Amino acid sequence: MKADIKLVAGNSNRALAEAIGAYLSLPLAKAQVRRFADMEIFVEIQENVRGQDVFIIQSTSFPTNDHLMELLIISDALRRASAKRITAVIPYFGYARQDRKAGPRTPISAKLVANLITQSGVDRVLTVDLHAGQIQGFFDIPTDNLFAAPLMARDIKDNMDTSNVMVVSPDVGGVVRARALAKRIDAPLAIVDKRRERAGESEVMNIIGDVSGRSCILVDDIVDSGGTLCNAADALLANGAKEVYAYITHGVLSGGAVARIASSRLKELVLTDSIQPTEAVKVASNIRAISVATLLGEAIGRTATESSVSSLFD
Repeated sequence: MKADIKLVAGNSNRALAEAIGAYLSLPLAKAQVRRFADMEIFVEIQENVRGQDVFIIQSTSFPTNDHLMELLIISDALRRASAKRITAVIPYFGYARQDRKAGPRTPISAKLVANLITQSGVDRVLTVDLHAGQIQGFFDIPTDNLFAAPLMARDIKDNMDTSNVMVVSPDVGGVVRARALAKRIDAPLAIVDKRRERAGESEVMNIIGDVSGRSCILVDDIVDSGGTLCNAADALLANGAKEVYAYITHGVLSGGAVARIASSRLKELVLTDSIQPTEAVKVASNIRAISVATLLGEAIGRTATESSVSSLFD
């Protein structure tokens, strides 16, 4: 089986690609993904892929457009080299927050990106914790959306006393995700209800559920600026929570987010390595990463052998 699999890595998260390769006991295929002087992307696959089952490992994280173009051009190179099947393994799918028309004359960028990926020659997609489940339907090719919840549940059980834990959704929209994790660790659920009465006024955060004396775990798919997370932690502590942790799948962490979280009242932020952690993340005392390499490696192995991937959700 492994003789017919090739793993090709873009530049977005080389460390994760190598960890997936180590799990599958497969070296990464020799490939050059580099820039011309004007920053155009040039790709050369330096080994035979004819008739092979090829998996491109590439998150569309910052710089998003560069990494997306790398993915598209790698796919085109593989298609023209007669690869049998091309699977895009996208641990973090960028543009996912633009999944509907948020106002008049605005794009649905997630659908556009899904079309671009499909047109480049990709046959199937493997991703982790899409921002919205309906994005699976934006692709006209098979798309597996894996969940980080089993990894998070295991980490929580290994590091915390779950008898006093309460899982908290930082907004009403994330309740389904938070409830899924709460069910796995047999914990109750609370919700942060944010509202802004008037434009320009600060948000009022109401806590739905009794968090007093509890170790609270905020759960979400993306942390970007970190503002909502830090404000939610303050609101929970003001309502009597003992301590606040956060488990987030994708650490986008743009701008001054790492500094904001490092100086916040969050006891610990646990991320996955779907986006390659920066040096600032690695040295922050209250930020820690858990790896999705095993989850993705197992999914790749099962996809290659046409085995069930859905059992990974259990």
